[in-house]
Amino acid sequence: MAGPIIWDEPTKSESNRITIDPITRLEGHGQIEIFLDDDGNVKNAYFQTPELRGFERFCIGRRVTEMNQLTARLCGVCPGAHHMASTKAIDMCYNTKPTDTAFMIRDLFYGAHFVHSHIAHFYALASADFVLGPSSPAATRNVLGVVGAVGLELGSAVIKARALAQRIQAIIGGKATHPVMGVPGGVSKPISKEEQKEIIEMSEYLVNFGQTTLKVFNDVVLENKDYVDIIANPDIFYSETYYMGMVNKDNKVEFHDGPVRVVDQQRKEFAKYDPVDYLDNIAEAVEPWSYQKFPYLKNVGYKGMTDGPESGMYHATPLSRLNAADGMKTPLAQEEYEKFFGLFKSLGVEGPVNFTLATHWARVIELLYAAELCLEVASNPDLTTGDIKQRDISPGGVGIGCVEAPRGTLTHHYVSDENGIVTDCNLVVGTTNNNGPMNISVAKAAKALIKDGMVSPGLLNMVEMAFRCYDPCNSCATHSLPGQMPLKAVIRDADGDIYKTISRN
Repeated sequence: MAGPIIWDEPTKSESNRITIDPITRLEGHGQIEIFLDDDGNVKNAYFQTPELRGFERFCIGRRVTEMNQLTARLCGVCPGAHHMASTKAIDMCYNTKPTDTAFMIRDLFYGAHFVHSHIAHFYALASADFVLGPSSPAATRNVLGVVGAVGLELGSAVIKARALAQRIQAIIGGKATHPVMGVPGGVSKPISKEEQKEIIEMSEYLVNFGQTTLKVFNDVVLENKDYVDIIANPDIFYSETYYMGMVNKDNKVEFHDGPVRVVDQQRKEFAKYDPVDYLDNIAEAVEPWSYQKFPYLKNVGYKGMTDGPESGMYHATPLSRLNAADGMKTPLAQEEYEKFFGLFKSLGVEGPVNFTLATHWARVIELLYAAELCLEVASNPDLTTGDIKQRDISPGGVGIGCVEAPRGTLTHHYVSDENGIVTDCNLVVGTTNNNGPMNISVAKAAKALIKDGMVSPGLLNMVEMAFRCYDPCNSCATHSLPGQMPLKAVIRDADGDIYKTISRN
């Protein structure tokens, strides 16, 4: 589907500062600032989040039972993840756990959420860089351009698969985008036999679609030497950090419930902790140039924007989950997991895969995995039997809920009083976990690609590819309010012309 990469002609930058604003194909808003030295080479580059949302503060004073609906509205891309993590925190605030049936229903919902989210990122946000090429015209480097390149048949299958995953979420969650299913110790409604049959049929289609997507990735990317050379280039899209991911008791990839495992640069277990102990393992640093915090491993320490074993930076991505685990729970995904690590082993990789663009491959493996999990849970005869909620609940206390969001480990932490009112709130979202690694990746790509001040749209898009593989969601990741954040105010007259610009840098 994709031929050789055709590069555009670079031109000399007239400034020592290159701003990519807005950056494209992400959730929320962001920009990249690239600073050149006097020779035109990159001195440094920053992935900036120039917006403040402050949702943690908005949540204080609300009923804790409202939190899974409030936080689901942080953005329209990962509402299911926030709803799930929040519901688990609410369970704990009410001193309860879901019934077995409720857990299965939540699990099924969450598998469908993963499918629809991974479809959206791979096909709508990421695939244009591979199907059309990083130097293709910006006007065509989008989902419509991708459909034009791959054909209407695949394009229709993409739309149908995402719609089916949304349909499963709507059946269970009440709404496809902003679910309302979670209640303390359970879910709000059972699944009927008719709904179970429908979900099984939809899940079977999604499994087939997951296999199709992996074939597309193989044909477009893995069979194209130009792309393999880019992915496996240690000078561009590569960083060595710790890797984080939720696992089950057998250290297989887990999305919904389990301990969090961290491996080091040799893929050896560094830590494994229960999510309720996250504050013993993770801390968050603040930099004056971003509204986004910088999490790091507390037992290693914060060293700024640098990787390696002495830096506490860690990845929390689909690639990270594969690196942190010993395998997958389902047969088809396990085959792809083995193929994934087998290919990199043939390239001389013995430890974790540190090539960040390989995150796209890990993501489509997870797409198939989530579809298989949906089919497995939907086929369970006990799904439509049993109690869907606990009856013995009592409000008041601390609640910590953790799941793997499609873009990384997600933790909700609430403190509530005896009346069930939130008195404190902390959210560590997937994108926040990856804030440091994203900055490292953007700076490394910029330094490798921009030489002697020569830039082009294609090269700058490749710098953007460094963050795009993380699938960042900046809408829900901006929690820091540094005192000296650069601000700019533009005052215009009645005709819309700029009267005065006031800035603080």
